[in-house]
Amino acid sequence: MAETPSTPQETLIEFPCNFPIKVMGETHVDFTAVITHIIQQHIPAFDTHLIELRGSAGGKYISLTCMVYVTSKPQLDAIYLALTSHPMVKVVL
Repeated sequence: MAETPSTPQETLIEFPCNFPIKVMGETHVDFTAVITHIIQQHIPAFDTHLIELRGSAGGKYISLTCMVYVTSKPQLDAIYLALTSHPMVKVVL
């Protein structure tokens, strides 16, 4: 990936791309709907079929791996910020 002298490379990710975001929180009936809503605010065409759901062994926690199609670093950063600032979310990877 070539970079021009006037624009330093800020990320190793080439945009646009599909990017997996893992979101973890305590198990709650509305967790998936809340996470989907947050992502759809930034990517209206986000397909909910691209969510992989996994519960913890004890059932207390849930993780969602959401495959999002992002077009820029600012868009990806905005999604991370929105997710990490929500009170239901414990970790975003």
